[in-house]
Amino acid sequence: MSKEPKFERILIKLSGEALMGNQGFGIEPEMIHYVASEIEKVYRLNVQISIVVGGGNIFRGIAGSSAGMDRTSADNMGMLATVINSLAICDALEKRDVQTRVQSAIRMDKVAEPFIRRKAIRHLEKGRVVIFAAGTGNPYFTTDTAAVLRAHETRAQILFKATQVDGVYDKDPQVYDAAVMFDELSYMGVIEKQLHVMDMTAISLAMEHDLPLQVFDLHKKDNIYRAVLGQAIGTRIYNK
Repeated sequence: MSKEPKFERILIKLSGEALMGNQGFGIEPEMIHYVASEIEKVYRLNVQISIVVGGGNIFRGIAGSSAGMDRTSADNMGMLATVINSLAICDALEKRDVQTRVQSAIRMDKVAEPFIRRKAIRHLEKGRVVIFAAGTGNPYFTTDTAAVLRAHETRAQILFKATQVDGVYDKDPQVYDAAVMFDELSYMGVIEKQLHVMDMTAISLAMEHDLPLQVFDLHKKDNIYRAVLGQAIGTRIYNK
């Protein structure tokens, strides 16, 4: 099996919930170090890596607004939660001698650089992992949309969504035993079938800019590494 990476520059979207481990809330230290070790394996292949992480393990804006909170305030809190997760991943990577920078869409110069596209690309070219925090910096947009946006801005060749399930199914596999996983899908297939792999804004943006997506289980060891080598894992979404 070839150990040569298929991609030179990637963006990894991590769900905040994945950082909870077996807890119901927050960040499990063992899980954050597992994630860092999985990213380090790809880093050692000299692949340029950027990361967008959600904040659902700490606060989810949509849930806050459904409980009666103003949506803008709730989304701002959710974006701040992603900064906490980004700093945790940065710390775990730095402990493994992986050079890392956090760039935030909301200015907070004491803890992170402001997001500057050209500077982010320069970090990648110098072999640093770049973690994009605070989503797009605007309410009403998910971190999935932020991931597609940052992938396009930094000219990533593919977006890997490392999540809680092993691919995209026609229905919820935790509810329906007969749920079938797709090996590949078109963007329009996702939209027409109303599959909840990403929000429709993110899918539409990926389709517009022809950004391939690959969805797979973060918890299966070496999955990110295998995906970077071009192996067929999870579900690939692209212009078929």
